[in-house]
Amino acid sequence: MSFIQFDLERWQSTWENRVRINMAESGVHPLSIRELLDMSGSTWEALADQRLGYDQSDGTPELRETIASLYAGATADSVITTVGSSEANFIVCWTLVEPGDHVAILTPTYMQTHGLVQNLGASVSEFWLQGSDGWEPDPEDIKRAIAPGTKLVVVTNPNNPTGHVLSERARNCIVDQVAAVGAWLLADEVYQGAELNGKTTPSLWGSYDRTIVVSGLSKAYGLPGLRIGWTVSPAAFKIELFRRHDYTVIGPSPASDYLARLALVNRDKVLARTRRILNTNYPLLETWLQEFGDVFAWQRPECGAICFARYHASISALDVAERVRVEQNILLEPGDHFSMPQHLRFGYGNERAELEDALGILRGPLRKIFG
Repeated sequence: MSFIQFDLERWQSTWENRVRINMAESGVHPLSIRELLDMSGSTWEALADQRLGYDQSDGTPELRETIASLYAGATADSVITTVGSSEANFIVCWTLVEPGDHVAILTPTYMQTHGLVQNLGASVSEFWLQGSDGWEPDPEDIKRAIAPGTKLVVVTNPNNPTGHVLSERARNCIVDQVAAVGAWLLADEVYQGAELNGKTTPSLWGSYDRTIVVSGLSKAYGLPGLRIGWTVSPAAFKIELFRRHDYTVIGPSPASDYLARLALVNRDKVLARTRRILNTNYPLLETWLQEFGDVFAWQRPECGAICFARYHASISALDVAERVRVEQNILLEPGDHFSMPQHLRFGYGNERAELEDALGILRGPLRKIFG
């Protein structure tokens, strides 16, 4: 069986730390350890006293209890702490998916699970967010994709790359169809908390008894370097996930576990910082996009430091992104990495001065590229 490469991560892993400005990122510029300690009222001494041995491999009870408190009815026995939400997605798919299974995925999306389940031998059906309908999915498309015999359904909400938050109607339609066919529901909620309007997206946890939620600190919390993610699942299913987790990374760093607890205990302060950045920076990006007249078409993102724009030109997004990288030393995310050609995902979570710099640099070259 041929291996499906994760093109988005190949692109970012290769270039994100080698360019002058990274606008391919989907989170806000990260907190420093000093900023997190100051925000939480903790001290350098408390961090320095963390012993660097093997931590509890599914996360310390204190961290798991803190995570569980975010989900009504969950307990520490429902939670596994993982190395980022990517490991969380991986162990869920590894646990559930076998050769010949069918998986339905809400698309466009971060394509990790899309490629992963195919590499595990499953077939995939997509049900699409419709740009012509405010990025809402079509109910008939949901029913077509989530057919009888479907093993797993994957939903990223809030969505990457569109920044859309599903309506209650769409969420209910998806959950009802998942329940009707008896599939598992994997809800990737890593952008929850980064809503521009300050209203936290309701979790799909508790909507159905075969729901698994994945989240983490990389996006809404601005702490990707901690590499802390988690799964929340029925306690019996957690045991199966834990068995797979033993084969991956054993457990998180004690320092990361400690800092993650500080971030979650002080989540209101951390998320307020994120929302300030988004609401300060987005108008700058929107004004810049408007300068191009009818070249770009987009919808205001509801969540996340991402704006997904369609452009009206024949050049491929892969070519646009490569030219910008080579000639301007700035990284953009081509829509092809989400199976959406003729789109670009603009990250706008940079420090404001850096974002202003990047947009100023790109103004002329993109006018030239798009004619």
